[in-house]
Amino acid sequence: MTAKELREKYLNFFKEKGHVIVSSASLIPENDPTTLFTGSGMQPMVPYLLGEKHPLGTRIADSQKSFRAVDMDEVGDNRHTTLFEMLGNWSLGDYFKKEQIEWMFEFSIKWLDLDPNRIYVSVFRGNEELGIPRDDEAVRVWRENFERAGIKAEAVDFAEENGMQGGRIFYYDETKNWWSRAGVPDNMPIGEPGGPDSEMFWDFGEHLKLHENSLWKDQPCHINCDCGRFLEIGNNVFMEYVKTEKGFEFLKQKNVDYGGGLERQVAAVQDTPDIFLTDIFFEPIKVIENLCGKKYADNAEAFRVILDHLRAATFLISDGAHPSNKDQGYFTRRLIRRAVRFAHKLGIENNFCGEVAKVYVEYYKDTYADLEKRSNEILGELEKEENKFRETLDTGLKLLEKFIARTGDSFFAKNSDDTLLIRDNKYEDLAEVVFNLYQTHGFPFELTMEELGLRGISSIDENKLRELFNKNTVKHQELSRAGAEQKFKGGLADQSELTTRLHTATHLLNAALRKVLGEHISQKGSNITGERLRFDFSHPQKITPEEIKTVEDLVNEQIKKDLPVLLEEMSLEEAKEKNATGVFESKYGDKVKVYSAGEFSKEICGGPHAERTGELGKFRIIKEEASSAGVRRIKAVLE
Repeated sequence: MTAKELREKYLNFFKEKGHVIVSSASLIPENDPTTLFTGSGMQPMVPYLLGEKHPLGTRIADSQKSFRAVDMDEVGDNRHTTLFEMLGNWSLGDYFKKEQIEWMFEFSIKWLDLDPNRIYVSVFRGNEELGIPRDDEAVRVWRENFERAGIKAEAVDFAEENGMQGGRIFYYDETKNWWSRAGVPDNMPIGEPGGPDSEMFWDFGEHLKLHENSLWKDQPCHINCDCGRFLEIGNNVFMEYVKTEKGFEFLKQKNVDYGGGLERQVAAVQDTPDIFLTDIFFEPIKVIENLCGKKYADNAEAFRVILDHLRAATFLISDGAHPSNKDQGYFTRRLIRRAVRFAHKLGIENNFCGEVAKVYVEYYKDTYADLEKRSNEILGELEKEENKFRETLDTGLKLLEKFIARTGDSFFAKNSDDTLLIRDNKYEDLAEVVFNLYQTHGFPFELTMEELGLRGISSIDENKLRELFNKNTVKHQELSRAGAEQKFKGGLADQSELTTRLHTATHLLNAALRKVLGEHISQKGSNITGERLRFDFSHPQKITPEEIKTVEDLVNEQIKKDLPVLLEEMSLEEAKEKNATGVFESKYGDKVKVYSAGEFSKEICGGPHAERTGELGKFRIIKEEASSAGVRRIKAVLE
């Protein structure tokens, strides 16, 4: 069974169970300054989990493309990817634990033909301090399903200390069996929904743990250990709580939020513990093997990084995250450069990213049509970024040469065989140099180590240098995070009155830009705080002062008219026929919300909005600048 076939089976299964199938949201969240990427299938569903009525009803299912930048450094093993597809189904106050568990068991053993003897599950242990009980109800339903399949299902606790204990169902605490966007309950902000979950695991076989090279062979084995024997293939979240100032309270409705990694389920169906040996990656592996003359089996880590990173970059560029030094584009750039870095290790010295991306576009084009539609844009951005980074590598090598020549005896001492040894008191200074090469010029730590070795500098305590390098990295990240928190402080997610007014003003701005500059204008992103709006849009050149004044006047004219801002729900096709703009069309299902400000502006959007334009005040553009190639940025305020 291929990944495409599995995806279709999942969606058809839940269609038969009365679910409406919606298309994937963009990887770039719309009007959500709290996060850079869509990192889970439930992210676009939060308003409906909190009680807002979904235009398509109470049963929804999809396959959502997702990206998690935090997993970037984990890529290289046999199961981590930054980009993944999350198969999802939701009950919005409809069915709950019994139906969800029964359906997932049915789907797994009948539609995917997985052996129930190799399926294990986890449930929430409960937490008295939070006032949330142990999930014995989920245990009961799982046990009934296993027993119908002829399997005795014992529930055991503390497997992390005592191992499997003959169990089939395992209790874990909130670090393993609680789900919210913010993680464990202590990290959840007020107003955030969450709940206990029940995860499903596939057993690849005890031989993986007992292999003589396994680091875990002498440790207790359980379904949540990292030995490689078990792989999580699905997570049933019973989202019925919301965090309040008083603690945890029940939501208005009991929800189900299921997420199952498509790549992981394919690995289970194809019975390979290495997700990179599933059909998704067959052709890209062949391309890389032909380019470098080496085999995946002998160079798995480098291949996996390249395979994952270029797939993620392909999708990110398609959704508008072009390589840059900030926001989402920073991660696209990092992915591409990291892929080139590992290709360098394989001996690939010429541009190759486009060759790999073409295979992904072909593989996914039937599911994600935008990839083929924007293939020229994707390939162009990859080539441009790869060229830039290869220049960076040249620059970094020259700077490294100058550094070695300049520091000489102050940093290094000559060995008897003419190799150079770093002096003990210079490790901190060298770590700073290595970090600056990385931070300023994108020159990776590992490459610096290789190049130092090639230049006769041996016996460097790499662990010591790496530790000091990481301290510099952490220090830089803390500074960046502080900046990001300030940048997004008071963002649209708070739905304050001023933020709502500024959000409404972006609709008027978008419409005004299209009228003044032309219909080619399309939104490339926005960020709205309580102080100002920021709007990115496609335009090839700087906007003249006269054009800025015309746009400003046009917006203020609509504000003076005190136009009503009306909401209509309609099909996506109907919205297009009415010439509603909508940059992120791929995130919408068959039904969309269209907000209109008189006849001036008509836009697909999720909200919130002012009721009339007269509420906005005076609109003023305070800055116009370049954001990236072919993209301009306007910052504006309401006075």
